[in-house]
Amino acid sequence: MSLTVNLYYTGKNGDARKFAQEMEDRGIAGRIRAEEGNEKYNYFIPMDDPETVLLIDSWRDQKALDAHHASPMMKELADLREKYDLHMRVERYISDENGVPKSDQKFIRK
Repeated sequence: MSLTVNLYYTGKNGDARKFAQEMEDRGIAGRIRAEEGNEKYNYFIPMDDPETVLLIDSWRDQKALDAHHASPMMKELADLREKYDLHMRVERYISDENGVPKSDQKFIRK
């Protein structure tokens, strides 16, 4: 089972992008990617909303995510959210252990 959290960071005047760039430049994102149980930590920019950045953050399980939340990096992350005055919307998903159904596979170009 994987747990995926989509975090939508929204700010003003490009601050969400500046936040994501600083996360990368300071190596915070890289350290999170290296944490035990992290499966994905990537930023994306929605085409229809230049003031929002989407973080797709996947973990092996809730225990790995809890360990991440207890790590010292969370203070650095929270400080940057404050610096850029970002607001968040969160979605959580649990992986489908059966994978992509055969009926849906015909829509996937490999």
